[in-house]
Amino acid sequence: MEAKEIKFRDEKAKLRYNKLFRGRYEERELGNNIEKALVNIKSNVYCGIQIPKKLIPKAYSKNYKINNLWKYNLPNGWRLLYSIQSLNKITIIAVIIEYLDHKNYEKRFSYFV
Repeated sequence: MEAKEIKFRDEKAKLRYNKLFRGRYEERELGNNIEKALVNIKSNVYCGIQIPKKLIPKAYSKNYKINNLWKYNLPNGWRLLYSIQSLNKITIIAVIIEYLDHKNYEKRFSYFV
């Protein structure tokens, strides 16, 4: 199912994403990978991996008022986290929560290796 639009959770998250394109090579590469992911998510909002509700960090539920969370795996161990929201029965949007490297993803979800 196609998303009508993709939004960032807030302006700060969007600015952080846009700043990647002005950074070092690794940051620009991450920005390009996220951009490709956004295209894929827009064309198929369910292309990520759904995180079980019981594993959604409480901070996400509380701060962003979400009841679903999806993970899109990016190259080099990065993860893009997003939520699917319905404005009405027809209009679907994807809200980008954040992107994390593998180490911070494990911390956020309390995984210890």
